[in-house]
Amino acid sequence: MIKTLINAAAIWVAAWIVTGITLTGDNDDWQHKTLTVIGVALVFGVINILIKPVVKLFSLPLYILTLGLITFVINALMLWLTSWASDKLNLDFHVEGFWSALLGALIVTVVSWGLNLAFGDD
Repeated sequence: MIKTLINAAAIWVAAWIVTGITLTGDNDDWQHKTLTVIGVALVFGVINILIKPVVKLFSLPLYILTLGLITFVINALMLWLTSWASDKLNLDFHVEGFWSALLGALIVTVVSWGLNLAFGDD
């Protein structure tokens, strides 16, 4: 539960900072945004649990070749996939393009790391 709330906060910050990431459609009230970002965080968590390990396994040679820098690209692809899945689930979350996904994934990583340090990930 804490991990989901931390991811929700990190996604919210990314949507606030990156212009290519939108969190809501026409409805701008805070309750709708809160429910949307929690739903997106749940989708993001499921994608990171189910799909990310498989992608990491198949890209193991790239991890070695790039000294781990491919992690940023994989995180961006997971955020982009979250955008696609959120669209299919009628959640108002959209990532416009790879560069927005890359910057958003970097922000989500940094904010999640900081919040995990502050609140723990137990």
